[in-house]
Amino acid sequence: MIRVILTDIEGTTSSIRFVHEVLFPYSAEHMAEFVREYHDDDVEVREQLKAISDSTGVAMDDVDGLVEVLQQWIKDDRKETPLKALQGMLWEQGYQHGHFHGHVYPDAAHYLKVWSERGLRLYVYSSGSVKAQKLIFGFSEEGDLTPCFSGYFDTRVGAKREPEAYQAIIEELGVDPKTVLFLSDVEAELEAAEAVGIRTAWLVREGEAPEGGRPAMSNFDDVDTLLRECFPL
Repeated sequence: MIRVILTDIEGTTSSIRFVHEVLFPYSAEHMAEFVREYHDDDVEVREQLKAISDSTGVAMDDVDGLVEVLQQWIKDDRKETPLKALQGMLWEQGYQHGHFHGHVYPDAAHYLKVWSERGLRLYVYSSGSVKAQKLIFGFSEEGDLTPCFSGYFDTRVGAKREPEAYQAIIEELGVDPKTVLFLSDVEAELEAAEAVGIRTAWLVREGEAPEGGRPAMSNFDDVDTLLRECFPL
């Protein structure tokens, strides 16, 4: 019986285009200004810049050098935890000033509410920081969806294509992996989750899934059907 739903964001609850055409360009445009403004005075910003300095060898007082590293990481879509943390802080300003709202598919928003009301525990696992996750759902076009969730996981728990990350999540939640359903658009992530016994559902919202592969679902209506038919609540 499924008691927990763990969901990815990009390509699953939300459009990949929103992240790559809105959030990433916004951070690329404003990151230098943000770092220079908060480099000296903000403890949280300095903590992330120190992590970048330690991993790259760029001196903490070399602000231009740190910005250059961040811009390259953004360009390369690196899953570096300090970058994701700084992007989350920067995006928070954008959301609060109404520069954009988080994209969540209407079917995803609907079923997140329905599943939460049914008593399922909902969690997010995304490469974006926990702050960024809360923002996309808290300032979404579908309203504030954060009350639906019991918690959030990011790359601090491990890489999304590594079974160890999912084992860590299971241990933190204290549940049997067979009671967890993980939703993602990336097969390698599903395979990593399955390696520790988690049930999975593959979302393919755009285009067609490769022939001969695992069953694919185009929206959360399909996921709800799976829950009812294969994993009775």
